[in-house]
Amino acid sequence: MDKKTTSSSTLFTGLWLAVFLATLVWSAIGPKERLTWWLEVAPALIGLALLIFTRKKFPLTPLLYVLVLIHSIILMVGGHYTYAEVPLFDRIAEWMGSERNNFDKLGHLAQGFIPAILAREILLRNQVVAKHGWLNIIIVSLCLAFSAFYELIEWWGALLMGGDADAFLGTQGYIWDTQSDMLMALIGAVLALVLLSAVHNRQLLARDYISA
Repeated sequence: MDKKTTSSSTLFTGLWLAVFLATLVWSAIGPKERLTWWLEVAPALIGLALLIFTRKKFPLTPLLYVLVLIHSIILMVGGHYTYAEVPLFDRIAEWMGSERNNFDKLGHLAQGFIPAILAREILLRNQVVAKHGWLNIIIVSLCLAFSAFYELIEWWGALLMGGDADAFLGTQGYIWDTQSDMLMALIGAVLALVLLSAVHNRQLLARDYISA
């Protein structure tokens, strides 16, 4: 790796960490509910630890690092305000004549969008899928499985928290919240594959993570 590439990589890493840590500090100052904050932000902190641990052995594409950062920011914003009370989405609800804050739907869209590219990178780089015709089907299936598992985590969390679980669940009285959350993850996964596969391929090839 030449000096210019090393310098660019160092700058990218520094900016990434700066944005992540600044958002984390902001999110941790006076959150709506401290327990909910921990539950919502924990995946971002676990993700950061995994990225640091795998940085040298399995560095990701810049696209994927950016997507992980975006997802982390969504988690930290949701942790600070709770998913049902993000001010910007309250205003959007007013403009649309709705009573529901839909920030949680953005979160579940991201829950399909970002894991789709993550799964794609892991599968391609490890040559898990021999026939690329199956690649998208497997990715979407993995994203739906992850979304369903997260709904189970929310259920278990609700059982443990009892009456204090409303802020964590963010259902806002919508009886089809679980099903619509999984639908948003499905839409997110499909959108990611349609919009970003070509860009992702170029970055994978440029770094010799896959062969042409």
